[in-house]
Amino acid sequence: MGKIIRFFKECIAELKKVVWPSRNDAVSSVKVVFISTIIIAVILGLLDLVFVTGMNLVF
Repeated sequence: MGKIIRFFKECIAELKKVVWPSRNDAVSSVKVVFISTIIIAVILGLLDLVFVTGMNLVF
């Protein structure tokens, strides 16, 4: 039982060391991820369109 208590105490001590991002930092990171995801989706969609068109021309 002592090991479990020590484990949770150490977890709490480590979480106190964490530097949590501010709200502005978190929002800007979410924006970057969202925009990057949209750009990659558009690129993959265009590549898919090119490959499907190419396959329809061949077959």
